[in-house]
Amino acid sequence: MSRWRKALIAGSVGSVAALGIVVLPGTPAAAAPADLVVEYDCVASGANSIVRNGPVRLTTNLTFATDLVVGDPLNFTWKLHYANDGRLQSPGYFPEGGQVHATGNVQLTSSWQGILQPKGSADPEGPLRPDGYLSLPETMNDPGLTDKPGTITVTPKDIELDFTPPDGSVVVNDGDDADNPSDMGIVYSSGWVSLDDRPGSENHVHNDLHQTDQINASAELTFIGTGVEYIGPTDKDAGPVDIYIDGTKRATVDPSRSDDDVPVNDDLDGGQTLWTSAPLKYGEHKIKIVNAANKPAWLDAFRVTTNTSKIPTGYHSAKCQLASSPVSVVVTVRDKSGPTVTQTPTNTPTNSPTNSPTTNPTNPTPTGTHTTPNNRTTDIGLGRVIVVPSATGTSSATPKATGPTATKYYRAQVPNTPKGGVDSGEAPDREDRPYGLMAALVIGGAGGGLLLRRRRAAHAGGAH
Repeated sequence: MSRWRKALIAGSVGSVAALGIVVLPGTPAAAAPADLVVEYDCVASGANSIVRNGPVRLTTNLTFATDLVVGDPLNFTWKLHYANDGRLQSPGYFPEGGQVHATGNVQLTSSWQGILQPKGSADPEGPLRPDGYLSLPETMNDPGLTDKPGTITVTPKDIELDFTPPDGSVVVNDGDDADNPSDMGIVYSSGWVSLDDRPGSENHVHNDLHQTDQINASAELTFIGTGVEYIGPTDKDAGPVDIYIDGTKRATVDPSRSDDDVPVNDDLDGGQTLWTSAPLKYGEHKIKIVNAANKPAWLDAFRVTTNTSKIPTGYHSAKCQLASSPVSVVVTVRDKSGPTVTQTPTNTPTNSPTNSPTTNPTNPTPTGTHTTPNNRTTDIGLGRVIVVPSATGTSSATPKATGPTATKYYRAQVPNTPKGGVDSGEAPDREDRPYGLMAALVIGGAGGGLLLRRRRAAHAGGAH
């Protein structure tokens, strides 16, 4: 057992407790991954957030291995659960297909520096109404490969949530929810009359439309989407109509003329797309049409389109922050090559057989030495983290071969055992058991919302 390990075990218990450091027993990583239980409070951050009625608390489990060999994946599995009856809620009426997306942020420091971002998406929702409950992504993942030995200090940070609506279009008329599934209503100024129960041959949306003969009479719609169309009839007696998007005039259309500027001979040929907007940034917009002459103007409906390519836009976003003090766990990445034991056989023949070869414990040249050039950027495997190695340094170790001699392992002496921690005492002797990771959980201060659990597989060694 190295002197630094003995010193940690035999050191001042009071000092360890005061620093908030929990020394965990050396156990193979495959048998004892870190399982952080961290609580978050989510608040609105987008203009029309899915956090609608006060903060929503989440309980999360962030699991990862703490003892790796170069080339092993640094894989975070982050599970999300509602902590109580608070829920994310739909920001409006939507057909089926909307989804909640989550992006976690895990800070890496020490030999690696950067942010790893596990991501996950919930299952598509069914049809939604305002304040309908939304499902959480069950798991976020983002694996990366380690490319050099060293230590990684892992600190969970904020979680970002967003909602993507289903892509498609909806026709907004003046009926009930069946006609108006996005809960959007057209607002008419004075001077308009409703013409209901029009002949089906006129092709109006739902066989009705609105008409005005007054100059400057207007109709407007506030909508959430990425585009909008003005739908109405072409007619030989129609006058020009000005169109505004978000308060800015974008076009003037004349339903009495065709696209090639030829007068039409139509009488209320309804259901025509008279104007289509340019693509808009996803969010809330307003279209307004204004009668520009003392001639008849008509409005059948507006068609609102949404095309986000299923990418979160930030418009419905929420930000989840730690409900307790920050926590960090140290991960060790060891070199693939380890210390070797040199055995020198007895060369002098004798009449008596040699029961055991002469063993020369040697101090081999350390294989953990690693020098990292400055300003090097490394992309770790499949992960999205950009790794910026710390300043040039050399880490070395001089392990000593012990041959077949058994090694004693001791439990950490901790007066108050944390949940998932270890009891005080001494483990029995174990033969041929390699040193595991001496992991440290560094807690920034007292506070609820976090637990550290060390899990062991059934085959893992150690005292119970």
